Amino acid sequence: MQTLEGDVSADMATDKLKSVRRNLHPAEANPVLHPTSGLYSQSSVGDYRYTLPNSVLTDAQRKFYEDNGFLVIPKLVSKDKLEKYRVRFQEICEKKVIVPNITIMRDVAIASSEFVPGEQAITKLQDFQEDPVLFSYCSLPEVTKYAEAFLGPNIMAMHTMLINKPPDPGTKSSRHPMHQDLHYFPFRPADRIVCSWTAMEPVNRQNGCLVVLPGTHKGELLVHDYPKWEGGVNKMYHGIQDYSPDHPRVHLEMAPGDTVFFHPLLIHGSGMNRTKGFRKSISCHYASSDCEYIDVTGTSQSGLANEVQKIAERRLGKDVQVTFSDIWSLKARLVKGVQSKL
Repeated sequence: MQTLEGDVSADMATDKLKSVRRNLHPAEANPVLHPTSGLYSQSSVGDYRYTLPNSVLTDAQRKFYEDNGFLVIPKLVSKDKLEKYRVRFQEICEKKVIVPNITIMRDVAIASSEFVPGEQAITKLQDFQEDPVLFSYCSLPEVTKYAEAFLGPNIMAMHTMLINKPPDPGTKSSRHPMHQDLHYFPFRPADRIVCSWTAMEPVNRQNGCLVVLPGTHKGELLVHDYPKWEGGVNKMYHGIQDYSPDHPRVHLEMAPGDTVFFHPLLIHGSGMNRTKGFRKSISCHYASSDCEYIDVTGTSQSGLANEVQKIAERRLGKDVQVTFSDIWSLKARLVKGVQSKL
C-alpha cells in the first residue's frame, strides 16, 4: 500500500473549512446532477464549444483543441522557473521546508521496500497551494493567459501536483492507468475545467511521457476503479474499468518548459519509466470560479468520494465531518479574476 504523508495542521484545516462553509451559498453549493449530465457549457459561440473568444489562441489552435481535447504550447515556462521548482521540491523532500496541508506520495514499490532517502523516495507532491514557490507556477501570466482562453476571466486553481515519476523497479508500478481527470472532480461544467501540465525536463516514451486519446473529450465520464495489476497500484491511480486499447494514441514527447493544456474528459495516462532517472513535471487543474459543486452520491464517483473522505478523517480526526465538496473547497485558490461559486 502506498503511503500518504501530510504536513497538516488539523486546527488550520478546520478553521478554513468553517470559513469555506460560511461563504458558500447553501442553495448553490451542492446541486444534484448526474455525472454525465450538465457537463457542457452553452456559452460557446458558433462552432466553438471548448474554447472561448480570446486573443491568445489562433484559429488553428482553437480548432485543434476543439477536435482533439489537448493543445501543446512549446517552451511556455522558462528554465530558470523550472529550476526554482526543482530546488523547492528537493527542499520539501528533505524536510527543510514544511508546507501545510501538502500530500507527499510514494510509489507502491518504494513504500514496500527498504528505506529510500530524500527526493528519490517521493513520487508526487499534491496540494501545494499553500507553498508560495510551487504555487507561483499556477499564477504565471504566461500560463494563466492560456487558461483564460478555455475558462474565462475568473480562474481558480483546484488541484496542484509536482510529479517525480520514478524508474520502474520491474513491477510496472510507475505506469499510470488510462483515466479521465473529471472522475476526481465534484464540480461542473467540464468544459470550464482545464489542466496545464509542464515538462520540467525532456519527456519521452522511454521515461513515460503522457499518452492521450485524441477526441475522447467529446464523450462522457466513464466508470473508473483500481486496475488489477500484479505489481500493485498506487493510491488514487484509478483507471477506466472497461478501457479498450484500440483507440489511436498519441505520445506527447515534450522538451523542458513545453506545456500541454487538456480537457478533463480527455482519456490519458502514461507508460513505465524505463530509464534510471526520475521524470519531473508540474501541473495545475484550473476551473472557472463560476463552476458549481455537485453531489456525487449514487454516481460512479461515489466510491472515490468515500475513499477521499476517509483520508480526510485520518488527517483531521473523526470528529471533523467533511463532504467531498468541502475537501475540494479547502484546496481551491483564486488565481485570477473574481471568486464566485467555487
